[in-house]
Amino acid sequence: MKIYGVIMAGGGGTRFWPLSRQATPKQLLNLSGKDLMVNEVIDRLSKTASKDDIFIVTNKTQVAKMLEATNGRIQKNHILSEPSARNTSACIGYAAMEIVKKYGDGIMVITPSDAYIKNETEFTRILGIAVKAAEEKDALVTVGITPTFAATGYGYIKFQKSGENVLKVLEFKEKPDEATAKKYVESGEYAWNSGMFIWKASTILKKFEKYLPEIYADLQKIGDAMNTADELKVIEEIYPKINSISVDYGIMEKADDVFVVPGEFGWNDVGSFDMLGVLHEGDEKGNIKIGDQINIGSKNCITYSSGRLVATIGLENVVVIETGDAVLVCDKNKVQDVKKVVEQLKKDGRNELL
Repeated sequence: MKIYGVIMAGGGGTRFWPLSRQATPKQLLNLSGKDLMVNEVIDRLSKTASKDDIFIVTNKTQVAKMLEATNGRIQKNHILSEPSARNTSACIGYAAMEIVKKYGDGIMVITPSDAYIKNETEFTRILGIAVKAAEEKDALVTVGITPTFAATGYGYIKFQKSGENVLKVLEFKEKPDEATAKKYVESGEYAWNSGMFIWKASTILKKFEKYLPEIYADLQKIGDAMNTADELKVIEEIYPKINSISVDYGIMEKADDVFVVPGEFGWNDVGSFDMLGVLHEGDEKGNIKIGDQINIGSKNCITYSSGRLVATIGLENVVVIETGDAVLVCDKNKVQDVKKVVEQLKKDGRNELL
């Protein structure tokens, strides 16, 4: 079957403020120093699916920037615009309906737009196993990450150990506390949940019909309007009304034909500023320095300058991010709380900074 790549790129990346904004979220940033994150994902995914068959689903506020950023890497009409953010079920259902109605059934390889992967050769090999399993088993397949430590920031997938490459999923687990995470890792029966999915477009639509019938009914209305003059009008009208629910909670946790392909290929979800250490080497004192910098006696800091000089003296475990209109100074252990700044800006009506 034809393989379609689908990149979920509608997120706001609020934990990367002030670099990440509504119109230019994390996936449109060059955090690695090599390319924009979304372009790195396209290039990586193109080893599994042709660039002509790769789609991006993004928020309508980001479409113009996405077109500019991708610059012809994929077809312009393959950038699908969401009128509003309605979580991963709507995003994936919309892409599946687009594929079935306009291009014919095929295997969807769905990935977030903001993950870092070090070993792309191994990643491509794992995707190949998952694609084969999705086609032969006509089942739902996800990629799991073999845990390298007892992470408390990731969800976990419990699987049935069998010595095979493709393992039956027994249960999805929410982010655990540290003690529980250690038990998971020691058991050898869990993988991190990567948020990557592989299945036939027709198969996932059948799962919507079974487990999320209200969402399926909305997707059908959108599908019926596709290839007609009313398509955009119907999407604008229906999409914001779709129930907001993740595909993990809405379908994956309910279905009984779910499989996981565990792999280890240097994956990181780059969810917050402390993860820049994955993308950049620190100096002899553990500092990550990006842009124009003077550092005097600081240790284990992350400093980012988008233009102006950033000078630090005697800091330790601090994040400093400079942009043209804002500066963030944060304890390195509190980077998960950066999104609270965005929430406060919304409350204060400071929309020019969002």
